[in-house]
Amino acid sequence: MKKVRIGNSSGFWGDEPMAMERQVRMGRLDYLSADYLAEVSMSILAKQQARDEQLGYVTDFVEHVQLSLEALKTHFPKIVTNAGGNNPIACAKALQALLSEAGFKKKVIAVTGDNIITKVPELRQVGNTFSNLETGEGFEEMSGRLRTANAYTSSEGIVKALEMGADIVICGRASDSALAIGPIKHEMGWSSDQWDLMASAMVAGHLIECGTQVTGGNYTDWKDIKGWHHMGYPIVEFFEDGYFIVTKAPGTSGVVNEWTVKEQLVYEIADPENYMGPDVIADLTTLEVTWISMDQVMVKGVKGKPAPDTWKVSMAYHDGYRATGHVVVGGAEAHLKAETLKEILWNRLPDFDKTRTSFIGSDALGQSLKNPDPKEILLQFTAFDQAQEKLNQFSKEVAGLILSGPQGVAAYGGRPKVQEVMAYWPTLVFKKDLELGLWEVDDKGKASNVLTFHPEAMKTSTDSSHRSKTTTISLSVQVPTNGAEVPLDNICLARSGDKGNSINLGVIARSRLAYEYIHKYLTPDLLKRWFSDICEGEIMRYELENLLALNFVLHESLDGGGTRSGRLDPQGKMLASAFLQKRMFVPKSVMDSVLIK
Repeated sequence: MKKVRIGNSSGFWGDEPMAMERQVRMGRLDYLSADYLAEVSMSILAKQQARDEQLGYVTDFVEHVQLSLEALKTHFPKIVTNAGGNNPIACAKALQALLSEAGFKKKVIAVTGDNIITKVPELRQVGNTFSNLETGEGFEEMSGRLRTANAYTSSEGIVKALEMGADIVICGRASDSALAIGPIKHEMGWSSDQWDLMASAMVAGHLIECGTQVTGGNYTDWKDIKGWHHMGYPIVEFFEDGYFIVTKAPGTSGVVNEWTVKEQLVYEIADPENYMGPDVIADLTTLEVTWISMDQVMVKGVKGKPAPDTWKVSMAYHDGYRATGHVVVGGAEAHLKAETLKEILWNRLPDFDKTRTSFIGSDALGQSLKNPDPKEILLQFTAFDQAQEKLNQFSKEVAGLILSGPQGVAAYGGRPKVQEVMAYWPTLVFKKDLELGLWEVDDKGKASNVLTFHPEAMKTSTDSSHRSKTTTISLSVQVPTNGAEVPLDNICLARSGDKGNSINLGVIARSRLAYEYIHKYLTPDLLKRWFSDICEGEIMRYELENLLALNFVLHESLDGGGTRSGRLDPQGKMLASAFLQKRMFVPKSVMDSVLIK
């Protein structure tokens, strides 16, 4: 049976430098994908390109290839990446220069067209409103302040590049899963409307897009992991019938089991019945996860729905300035000292648009993880304002606290830097209105446009409806008396992450009985009470009985999210740990049904 083997070497911009070399040398890959981008990445790259028009791409990618040159001499898998950022052609030129100097003759093709910043006015004239998906605000709210606008493109450009014989495909803001869908679709020869197969490829891409998060990174049972310094990055073996196996290179550390796979499946997915992508809408409530053998897990049964006729767009706009400063507080009554310093600083300063004070080591991660009696606190002050001069004043006042406050205060870091805030604006664009391009860069650094095309017209879907099966909990509910009050990590695993200003919390039960228990008692109302200091909006609950999992979306939980957040954890990554330490009364029968760690 025909199969293709795809490995991932990067889950974000800043991932392990030697991961690519290890995957090339040990992974026996047909394709290597490297994912570098997130919402905030495009803003950073736009700032770089404003200073130097030859930048705007993730230079780490070229460095990672350079570190892999010796391994690539033995085996050179085809490479697909979104490292092009805001400037895929410049990235392709830099890579081709490196390869040519090293003696490689490879066809490098850049995919362009996702960057629509200059086309926004004309796109609005043909019916694209660009209203904010989260808040409903109209585009006019940020008129004149727009800095970046990138569509999450489908796999179509990748497929066309591979059909032209590309050895390396460099995209801009392609969707994360497209980096896997493209090679799979090309190798299998599918049509774009084979929705179940496309959805399976999308899920495969989702599982490996975050690097080691599916091979033991961020794993609830992290103590089981040995050899952290030599973590294996994920590999999928995808078969033409649509099922695939998640694994990693032999000889690497980490682990692939049903739990690591399930944790990544519920990561940042919102409604699992309608997991949206530009290529297809996947239904995760139908799939099956089966452990085969050590570090091999099979996934099958994914169902797909027609692709949406709109693609998500990540916009960023100027939203004033921010500055963050720190001092260290130590000794007896550290929390009281910190409270005193907080009062001193803000009373010296004018009012700002928004401020936040975080007691790191005490309660900066919310009441759920509060340490009531810390002996040292890293005190973090953050201020936001439209007026840069007010933040300059803030920057000069922080250091003065070390001599004009309680005993036991020390400086930490230099004077705070005032930074521009680039705020996230999620929206949609009709894909029919976009024009994509392929550019081949030769070994002389010349870029030639080899194809210009509009995204493929086909049967699409505008259905993005969400289902929410919620159960309220009554304080009068009678629970069994034969049991004990225990932390939830005894019966559950969990993973959390961000979607704009919302937190996605996926919870997986360790057994069928445990699932039945949390299905009844773990409700949005209960989570709202637990995390009322974090969550300001409603909580939605979605069910994945096939995975024995619940998925919660906590709206308005990240203080604006991304660069607009003053929280220590602006992406909600630590909520899962806080959740797992919450205690519930659990019947003995449920406890007996799981393997207690």
